[in-house]
Order: sequence, then structure tokens, then C-alpha cells
Amino acid sequence: MPNTHNEIEPLKVLIVGCGNIAGGFDKGCKLTDFPYSHAGAYIRDNRFKMAACIEPDEARRIEFMKEWNIQFGFSSIDEMLNLDYQFDVISICSPTTYHSHDIEAALQLSPKLIFCEKPITTSLHDTERLVEACKTANVMMAVNHTRRWDPAISHLQADILLGRRGELRSIVGIYNKGILNNGSHMLDLLHFLVGPLSVINVGRPVSDYLPDDPTIPVWLENEQSIPIHLACAHAEDYADFELQLIFSLGVLTMEEGGLYWRERLAVESTTFKGYRKLDDGARYAGEYPHAMIKAIDNIYRAIIRDDVLVSNGESALLAQRMCEKIKQMALSQ
Repeated sequence: MPNTHNEIEPLKVLIVGCGNIAGGFDKGCKLTDFPYSHAGAYIRDNRFKMAACIEPDEARRIEFMKEWNIQFGFSSIDEMLNLDYQFDVISICSPTTYHSHDIEAALQLSPKLIFCEKPITTSLHDTERLVEACKTANVMMAVNHTRRWDPAISHLQADILLGRRGELRSIVGIYNKGILNNGSHMLDLLHFLVGPLSVINVGRPVSDYLPDDPTIPVWLENEQSIPIHLACAHAEDYADFELQLIFSLGVLTMEEGGLYWRERLAVESTTFKGYRKLDDGARYAGEYPHAMIKAIDNIYRAIIRDDVLVSNGESALLAQRMCEKIKQMALSQ
């Protein structure tokens, strides 16, 4: 759980947008529970202090301020530009269509770091421009591709690299709710696990989210030509974000977005002599609930100790470029 050692004064935080990912997912939770939101993570780590928030809905803003003990609240980030407020970290939790404006305004406040929800923007051009703007302003950007901070994912990356599970034969993923909205999470995760990807082919788009962000089946390969197939669920049915990795020694499946894992190992068949099969396997809890705590710790260390950000503007940009390529290929069919 959070590091309680104060090396310096707490870093001051501004939260832009007061919805679920800002704090709603953790409303009413105990401090001993693992957080799934920005405010929920900040309040558990006394190296940070939430100093102000932005939310145009007055009732929501007042409720958010009361829930998280935030002293100052404003209806728009523009209200702060002529005021004498300084922040070390600015969390961008507003709807994606507002990100471009909010990041531009945030840069005028000269924070040390911007922690942005994914995707950075809905436009590849705007995302490229803003990632470059942060570099120019010497402001770090962390992007909440949360699974990069999941300890189980880091361990899996090492397992793949060192061959602890045998040869990686193929990967099958399932996602829904848009190639950019949720597909970017999947593509970023795959890039983190198995390196640069190439798009081999795409299937017919499924309209289950926004009209301009369809869910698209994809066939990918990494640099070692490992086949990766992404299939589509439908967002109106249920949320689905799963990844199955087929190794020579067995099959490992990430379920419920990483909340659980299922492992089946290759064993000798007792029915068919000379054949091997997968055993019944075991399902166990994952470490995804640790991710937001790990993200906040990484952010603190990046600011104070120059640690590398595990998920940043550049890594998010790589995922969005691939999303755009997949979308264009699908629309040109």
C-alpha cells in the first residue's frame, strides 16, 4: 500500500473532471481498499495533496470536493489561468472530447506532470501535437494505460522474455467499445508484452460504441511473426477485455481485464496414450487492483527521482497510431 514516508512537501494536484475515473469508482470506499480512480489513489498516498478540482456541473463538483476534502473548485480550467495557483500534477479526467483544450490550458499552469486519461485525444494529429507540446514545455505526460502498472503484467513480460512458460505460439484477445476507446488499451498492452506490432489484416467494423469509433477485428504480428488475433465482443451485451496467451507449456488467460487469471498446463493424457492435453487449470486473483497505487508511485518517483514513466505520451501515441491505421484499413474495404 502507499508509501507513508514524506521526503518533501506533498505534491499539489489539480483534478480536471469529476466523474467516475476521477473519483466516482472509489466513492464511499475504505482507505484500506485498493483504488480504481485518480482521487482514490492520491488520497491513499500522503506524498500528494489534492488542492483543487474542475467540474462544470456544480452539484457534482460540490459533492466531489466534499467526498475528497478538496478546498477549491472551479467550473472550468480557464478560470484558473489568471489566478495565482500552482500545481505539481494535473490529472485530466474530463471527457475525451475536452482533453485537447484541457491539456493546452494545463500547460499554461506549468505543472511538472500531466496525468491524462486515455486516449489523449480523439484525433491522432491533436495527440501528436500535444505530446510534442509537453516535450517543448518540459512537462512530463503520464497516460493511464493502467495495465502497464499491473505487477502481474510486468511479471508476464519477464516470463515471455526469459521463456519461463516455453515458446509463445500465439495470442488471442477479445475487446469491445471501440478500437480507440478500449482497443488502444489492448494494443498498448500487446506492445508492452511482445514489442512492436504490424497489422496483417482487419475485419468488418462493429458499431457498438461511438459512430466514429467502431470495434474492429484485427490480425497482427510482432517482429518474431507471432500471430495475434483480436476478436470483438459487443459493448451493449457486456464489458469484455480478455487476453489468451498460448505457450508451448500451457495456456494463460487474463480474465475480467486482469482482475483474474486462469492457467492451464500441458500434461500427459490419461485417455489417449502418447498425447498431451491441457489440465483443468486454476483460476486466481490478479494484481490489477494494485495498478493505480503503482501509477501514482511511478509518477511521484518520475518527478522527484527522474524515474522513467512506465506509460507516457510516446507509448500512448504508438497505440493511437496503430488504432488509426486499423480504422483506415477497415473503412477502405
